[in-house]
Amino acid sequence: MDVRKEWRQHRSPLISTMDMTAYGAPLVPAHHTAAELTTLVGLLTEQGKRIGTVAVGHSRDEPSRAAAEAFTVTWESCGGTVLTVVDWPESAASWLRPAVRLTAALPDAWVMAAAPLGFAQLARRLRHSTDWDPARTYAFAALGDPGLPALAGDRTLHGLRGATADGGSWEVDHHSVTVFPPAAESGRTP
Repeated sequence: MDVRKEWRQHRSPLISTMDMTAYGAPLVPAHHTAAELTTLVGLLTEQGKRIGTVAVGHSRDEPSRAAAEAFTVTWESCGGTVLTVVDWPESAASWLRPAVRLTAALPDAWVMAAAPLGFAQLARRLRHSTDWDPARTYAFAALGDPGLPALAGDRTLHGLRGATADGGSWEVDHHSVTVFPPAAESGRTP
């Protein structure tokens, strides 16, 4: 292995300033909706899934904090267990501490409520330094942003899915986000 290739494998996965500036999305997501929360819980409890324990992560803005709290209350009222709730700032020198805290308890799944830019930074660290699996991760509507896969980087978010504000759902497939209408409109269940 040459020195340059080895350096790339061990360097920090931080997003460049140029990429962050080009992204330009708002730092604070919209407040979650009741339909969004219902769909999110539905995604976690679909037939055949055996998800009992979750780790909840959220950025420190008020809408993300409120969404994480609403999910936690709802999940626990349905008999699920929240192993940990971890928050992170929108910008940080390192994302290692929240990444390790989110994965340490070995949850069945992760639930994220966050602004896209901070989550992209965290997701890069999660993929680089932990056993986190985006295919076992569910999120609120803000992370269904079509620019997020490119910002997070190649294969970082493949399999991530979540709910839309109107009760539909979305899923990341490599570099794209596919949005599905609410179940009542499409005939499919979330």
